[in-house]
Amino acid sequence: MTLDIKICGLKTPDAVAAALAGGASHVGFIFFEKSPRNIDPPAAGRLREAVRGRASTVAVTVDAGDAFLDGIVAGVAPDMLQLHGKESPERTAEVKARYGLPVMKALPISEAADLGRVAPYRGIADRFLFDAKPPKGSDLPGGNGVSFDWKLLSALDPGIDYMLSGGLNAANIGDALRLANPPGIDISSGVESAPGIKDAALIDAFFKAVRNARERSAA
Repeated sequence: MTLDIKICGLKTPDAVAAALAGGASHVGFIFFEKSPRNIDPPAAGRLREAVRGRASTVAVTVDAGDAFLDGIVAGVAPDMLQLHGKESPERTAEVKARYGLPVMKALPISEAADLGRVAPYRGIADRFLFDAKPPKGSDLPGGNGVSFDWKLLSALDPGIDYMLSGGLNAANIGDALRLANPPGIDISSGVESAPGIKDAALIDAFFKAVRNARERSAA
């Protein structure tokens, strides 16, 4: 099985280059002012040129309005929109119809009952992203460096396409892949030297850890 790997929250040419060199299938740009990974559409549009034809570009927003999304789509021309807020199934459908782009809906997970949130979005969202619920007091819906019990995902319908996110890093990705066997993984803070600062060495180490884990599972 192929494994999609998304490096999210990129802001610099060096970070984009490291993600592509490692073999990222997706790169994510975050458009959310409260995030240390926030980037504006013109800057993301410039970075996007290096990605074109090599990986899919994902624009990450949080409860964004149409005008804001219009600017992102015009300035970045993303391949996919990621909705990481409290967007309803109806809003998700509106966004998908307005831009004609596939949509990935992020859902926070902390217990088995949270997987029940998937059903209303099936047939609307093209993919899901399962992230840990943010700690109390956090202004960020994701990128908090916390994880959830990956074994919960064993109860999912195997037909559900998703990316696993939340607290992943080179040290624990082997366990995550073994326990959840996800079709895709998403990492942001786990390859940073400080909030919002991507580290090329950590990105490289993460890709090596993924390769090593997959080689062990195939042995």
